[in-house]
Amino acid sequence: MSSMRARLFLLLTAATGLVWLFAAGWIWISTQRELDRALDARLVEAGRMVASLVAGQRIDPGAAAQLPVAAQGGYGRQLSCQIWSLDGRLLGRSADAPEAALTSLRSGISETVIDGVTWRVFAIEDPGGQARILVGDNVAVRDRLVRDVILGLLLPVALVLPALALLIWLGVGRGLAPLRRIAGTLRTRDVEDLAPLDPGSDAAEIRPVAEALNGLFHRLAAARERERQFIDFAAHELRTPLAGLRTQAQVALAAQEPAMRSQALRQILVSVDRTTRLVRQLLDLSRLDAEAAPPALAVVALGALVVGLQQALEAPCRARDIVLETDAAIDGVLLRVDEHLFATALRNLVENAIQHTPTGGRVRLSLERDGTALAIEDEGAGIPAEELALVTRRFFRGRHRNGLGTGLGLSIAEQALRRCGAGLHLANRTGGGLRAEILLGATRVPADDAAPDAVLPTPFRQVP
Repeated sequence: MSSMRARLFLLLTAATGLVWLFAAGWIWISTQRELDRALDARLVEAGRMVASLVAGQRIDPGAAAQLPVAAQGGYGRQLSCQIWSLDGRLLGRSADAPEAALTSLRSGISETVIDGVTWRVFAIEDPGGQARILVGDNVAVRDRLVRDVILGLLLPVALVLPALALLIWLGVGRGLAPLRRIAGTLRTRDVEDLAPLDPGSDAAEIRPVAEALNGLFHRLAAARERERQFIDFAAHELRTPLAGLRTQAQVALAAQEPAMRSQALRQILVSVDRTTRLVRQLLDLSRLDAEAAPPALAVVALGALVVGLQQALEAPCRARDIVLETDAAIDGVLLRVDEHLFATALRNLVENAIQHTPTGGRVRLSLERDGTALAIEDEGAGIPAEELALVTRRFFRGRHRNGLGTGLGLSIAEQALRRCGAGLHLANRTGGGLRAEILLGATRVPADDAAPDAVLPTPFRQVP
């Protein structure tokens, strides 16, 4: 059943019906018990009354047997009385009493079946020892009395239950009204309207729904804003190098001197490299935003990642005579990370260091903080202190930006490392330059716990 209102209605109606049935059963049992107790007391009282009359010889036994007054109405002729002599002769009985003895018990309460009729009987001997008095109660009449009491309780229920069901239906509908109000509000909204809902005075159970929807709207608005910024930035940044490529190509074609042509071709190569890096970073950023699945964690040798990175960056390092130096201790480090995400973050950090290092400088990768951090140090101008907290924002380019920067590298690295379970810490070096630390933390894996094929040791290396 797809209707919440119908489900709640059926549940509440069924629960109410079960409560009524339980109450009726409990009343049936308790009424039967209390009624048996009251009627047994009446049997005892009637038997003792007849016994006292017989013992006082104020009435003969035949007349005494007629003394129990027959009840009027639907429960008439309920009590029957017999008076027997002690030698077994029937001295007298009431009109509705059977001829057979109601019980063989000399005294006390018992039950007897006579001609298919069950009797509840009290037996007592008169104090003078002249006779035995038996007062009986027809059990069928007792049962009818209990049944009539229960029917008297259930009959109003049969009349009230439809009205109660109607009230439950209306009450459930009124209780679900805030949900219908929210649904109506969302149904009439424009697709561009991501304004938060007003929970107002809705019930406490509805307010979390409104708050969750508001959280969703906030995330959608943030994602839409990031998408807009992404498109605007990509359009702007790609337009510049493409225009530069066209200009330099025209210069190369029109140049008469070989030196001018070579210079134009070199500028084309620089523009191609910048455009290639920009496109790659835009794709990385788009992939990070789009991936909703958890990272694919695996044991990765940090040394193997660094070797691959050295090979990929060998050409730009050689072009600017930059030394990329790595610490040999990196070879023994194993990480449990998503290899693609971690490699993306590491490449962006190292490329950022290379770009900001002057020609002929040095970029160094080393283990710090007792092996819990991988430091990437450059010899550039560093980052102004007031901008350190801002440089991981997308498209942020500070005062010391150069023509090759895109404002995406640090943002991509920070986001990729966070998804891997690592962290990023930036600080200026005392001697100049920037120090970017990848906080490995819980991603470190003891060498004994790693699979044998995860370890790829490399010697101390240096890319000139």
